[in-house]
Amino acid sequence: MQRTKPPFRADHVGSLLRSAALKDARAKREANQITDEQLKAVEDREIDAIIKKQEQVGLKSITDGEYRRAFWNYDFLGLLPGVEAYLGERKIKFQGKQPKPMMLRVIGKLGAFSGHPMIEHFRFVQSHSKQTAKMTIPSPSSLHFRYGRSAVPEAIYPDMGEFYRDLGQSYRKAVRAFADAGCRYIQLDEVNFTYLCDSALRQQVKERGDDPDKLPHIYAQVINAAISDVPADMMTAMHLCRGNFQSTFVASGGYEPVAETLFNEINIQAYFMEYDSDRAGGFEPLRFVPKNKFVVLGLVTSKSGTLESKGALKRRIDEATKYISLDQLCLSPQCGFASTEEGNILAEDEQWAKLRMIAELSEEVWGK
Repeated sequence: MQRTKPPFRADHVGSLLRSAALKDARAKREANQITDEQLKAVEDREIDAIIKKQEQVGLKSITDGEYRRAFWNYDFLGLLPGVEAYLGERKIKFQGKQPKPMMLRVIGKLGAFSGHPMIEHFRFVQSHSKQTAKMTIPSPSSLHFRYGRSAVPEAIYPDMGEFYRDLGQSYRKAVRAFADAGCRYIQLDEVNFTYLCDSALRQQVKERGDDPDKLPHIYAQVINAAISDVPADMMTAMHLCRGNFQSTFVASGGYEPVAETLFNEINIQAYFMEYDSDRAGGFEPLRFVPKNKFVVLGLVTSKSGTLESKGALKRRIDEATKYISLDQLCLSPQCGFASTEEGNILAEDEQWAKLRMIAELSEEVWGK
């Protein structure tokens, strides 16, 4: 049976390949050839166009494609009170090309919230679509995992427990602000639980002084704080992936090391889970998913334009039902198509073909 509220049987993570017109406008703005207002006019026009495309291919959850962002995470976190985005040296590397070395650090006490430009970004989508407007923001763990203690000066936070508490409060206020703006579908993009399934990254965490066995429990508490003030009718989702930049990745390893914490300590209602390659492991960890939660299977890769076989995808869905009920499952791409403005290595037509196929396949599996 199809679902009339999120997560939808055919859903998507959120980011979309930037259009040529948008890329051109951003380049002109960077060169001071156009104004902020002129750039916004292009963004508005191009976002309106991709909203219509999402509706045309059959999607019920609609995003702005993250068209107003350069990065999936820094644009949001860098505008929270007490946080600064800056250029530095990446400590966690992709397996190939590297993104711009944007970093984050704490420059003052967290816990306050005085508004955020992305609230208006959400309102724009909501006012331009009759379907469900979805908001995507980075998980709070994104302010810590990549850098550890080096991003949190002892002069500001001698006690890391206080840092985690204040970070949760900043997020609680931000998430509530989206809810007050009318948002009823919010997604926290969480890569760090999956990074903690990679043995090399776990070792890196140990070497800098953090405990990779304790971090999932700490992050679970912060995430729970972040969503502790949402309305009863707000769907909270989490997207998990192993890195996504120019069709490359960071981590490998199945979900088993974090599965129990992920599904049973975190009060999230739906999980968008990367399952497009052997790097994600098998479906066995889904045995820990409670009966009242949903898993959106990311079986369709966003890293290449090759269109998957519907038959092969149906067989994989069947495999997953050995561990979780079909009624708890939905389908999506493994990740966004453009976690950064550069985008993955595929064509826009290939992107839309994948999203259209997901919508068609959902009707074949769950009915119209």
